[in-house]
Amino acid sequence: MSDEKLVPAQELTIKQKKYLKGLAHPLSPVVKIGKEGLTEGLLRTIETELLHHELIKVKIGNNSEVTKTEAAQRIPDQTASALVQLIGKTLILYKANPKRQKDKRIILKTG
Repeated sequence: MSDEKLVPAQELTIKQKKYLKGLAHPLSPVVKIGKEGLTEGLLRTIETELLHHELIKVKIGNNSEVTKTEAAQRIPDQTASALVQLIGKTLILYKANPKRQKDKRIILKTG
């Protein structure tokens, strides 16, 4: 994980979550949690992917000892991201990246 101080993720409204779920539907998981569980390296990888994509899917492997509930709590806390949805053993995570090119950012409406 980075040395930067983690800023708590913004709370997403129901409409924002619905919008992000729609964007995430065609995505494939970019990170898979294996038998090693939630290691520092895995969390760094998730942070990197969130910076690059803003919206990602993380799949919990069948051989992982991490429960989906544990992953859904720990990963957003430790990466300062927002849990959009937990479907089976797949998490959808969102983290805005204001340094990303404007035309590639995900713009969430407020209100």
